[in-house]
Amino acid sequence: MKRYYKILITLFLAVSVLVGFQLKNNNDPEKDRILIGLLRYVLTNGHYQPQDINDAFSIQVFNSFTESVDPAKRFFIQSDIDEFSQQKTLIDDQIKVENISFFNLVQDRLMIRMKEARGFYKKILDQPFDFNTDENINVDFEKQAYATNQNELINVWKKQLKHSTLVRLHEKLEEEITKKQKDSLYVSKPFDELEKEARESTLKNLNEFFDFMDELDHTEWFSNYINSIAESFDPHTSYLAPKIKKRFDISMAGKLEGIGAILQKRNDFTRVVEVVSGGPAWRAGELEVGDIILKVAQGNQEPLDIVGMRLDDAIEFIKGKKGTEARLTIKKIDGTIKVISIIRDIVEIEETFVKSTIVNYEGKSYGLINLPKFYIDFEEKSSRNSATDMAKEVERLKQEKVEGFIIDLRDNGGGSLETAIDIAGLFITEGPIVQVKYRDEEPMIKNDTDKKIYWDGSLVVLVNELSASASEIFAAAMQDYKRAIIIGSKQTFGKGTVQNLLPLNNYYRYSDDLGALKITIQKFYRVNGGSTQLKGVNADIALPDRYTYMEFGERDQKNPLGWDKIKEVKYQPWNNYENLNDVIIKSNHRVSQNESFKLIDESAKWLKKNQDQTIVSLKYDLFKKDVENHKENSRKFEAISKYKNNLTFASPKYEVPLIATDSILSKKREIWHQNLSKDIYVEEALRVLSELKIKRQLSVKN
Repeated sequence: MKRYYKILITLFLAVSVLVGFQLKNNNDPEKDRILIGLLRYVLTNGHYQPQDINDAFSIQVFNSFTESVDPAKRFFIQSDIDEFSQQKTLIDDQIKVENISFFNLVQDRLMIRMKEARGFYKKILDQPFDFNTDENINVDFEKQAYATNQNELINVWKKQLKHSTLVRLHEKLEEEITKKQKDSLYVSKPFDELEKEARESTLKNLNEFFDFMDELDHTEWFSNYINSIAESFDPHTSYLAPKIKKRFDISMAGKLEGIGAILQKRNDFTRVVEVVSGGPAWRAGELEVGDIILKVAQGNQEPLDIVGMRLDDAIEFIKGKKGTEARLTIKKIDGTIKVISIIRDIVEIEETFVKSTIVNYEGKSYGLINLPKFYIDFEEKSSRNSATDMAKEVERLKQEKVEGFIIDLRDNGGGSLETAIDIAGLFITEGPIVQVKYRDEEPMIKNDTDKKIYWDGSLVVLVNELSASASEIFAAAMQDYKRAIIIGSKQTFGKGTVQNLLPLNNYYRYSDDLGALKITIQKFYRVNGGSTQLKGVNADIALPDRYTYMEFGERDQKNPLGWDKIKEVKYQPWNNYENLNDVIIKSNHRVSQNESFKLIDESAKWLKKNQDQTIVSLKYDLFKKDVENHKENSRKFEAISKYKNNLTFASPKYEVPLIATDSILSKKREIWHQNLSKDIYVEEALRVLSELKIKRQLSVKN
């Protein structure tokens, strides 16, 4: 799964304003009509599993678009939704005749409602909040009903603004306690003064938020509507407007300037979905997948609240020039709030290249190869690719007499299918690796045709919930061939589809740039016939982790394609382990009895419970008590982050002189090795690797 797409094509959160509320006018009705027609044509003729554009589809688009433009339900009232609903089953008919009446109705009404909101939110924040009143707010806005009238809507705003102010107020009160602890002579500010400062901060943020949103033009708004149509086919089919397509091209060039994280919008929140290996956030070591970014500060400046902000705008504040500081206020997946500092840098594609290390375990040396991405440059065949790099790394480590290999595919979102097939071929003689199927066609069998085996010894593959797409193809092949033991999360991500990027100007001659459509065109199947879609790859040895019970993976996306099975192809399992099943059984038993893994599983259940608790008290004493209880409960799991496996990792010999002359590379390896020395999953993988016995050594054919 190429999550780099996600940062660029996530739906624009539709929250905008008229200034004096005039939307930027680059409206081109002819272009809108052309885009709708092209979208219908390409999707119905090119998508792997096209949907009938009928009343059911119309309802799906209706729900998607209305939810996307007002996710917190603080603009529309029920009468608006009732009026929109009159077209609920007409959108399909409008699409067929290139009519955008529904879009215009919703868009025009949103502009009116936003103008009204700007008229009253300042009045709300002009008066102090009473934090002694016992009332609650449900922060799961999807489950809330729309306000029945404007008075109810104003109450919705009051609660949301009170909640935002309460969070800020608590932070300020905690800061006062810290200052007093550091300086006994410090005179703490009174509650009322801090409450006023918190309200002013909320007001400042909203003013800036509305000003930023005012920069939206018609193209961006209409892109949101088009994406509501496209993503109703499946979560990986999306429209890229010209400006977004340009940013996509820049990112694909392999150089990103910023913190080195891939972000996604979910409801009102900006969530981390990937931390780029070797990048600034990865090196800092505090930002994790699942974290929510609440505020962004440029160095020591006042932080800006980005909750509710469009992803595109939030990114503008998070990214920045090399050497500058981003101070992020983040909400961890355990619910705690933390401020972290990241020094921005240029994140280059080199950060995703293969790297390896050697570890001594019970008197024997083992190699661990980390592959963050299946990379290839289709334009420059002479450039590095993951398959040739992996082959070199295996050969280098063989020279150092390693006894077995761990291939670490954790957090690997995929990439080139071609290199995944070639890498699988390094560990088997020859045979089918994956089946790829176009719609209404017989599956194509993709084979490894190179009879050379680069490694005929013990092999373990490490995966997690974020191992996706090409990672799942490789892991599935190793599992089906009984070539390696798959260790990690209960199942991988479950993305078993292939997308293609189609510039729309290729289909219609038009003077203006029409953007592009990323469309699902193929599906992956294992050699045993099962799809990797939705189900992913189930680990032979399932290890609990903090994401076990969280909403993760393809199965938790909207409108995913289903799982199915086709005919198995002929392949010859490796069958050269003496004790494969015994090792798996033994490890599963060991994991079930391990106190550290038990604690991780208990932590994962606790995290899920917290995720499901969406009712927040707006009474300060109860809010504070809840925060303190949360901190107290979280201390039970501190041992997880303090775990040490007492293993020592060292760079392979060929890399030692490079590290000696490259301080940046040296620092990156130092951080990586420190992380591995705390890694309980690598420790169990090594234990499994050490227990595997080979029946006989295969002769290596050159």
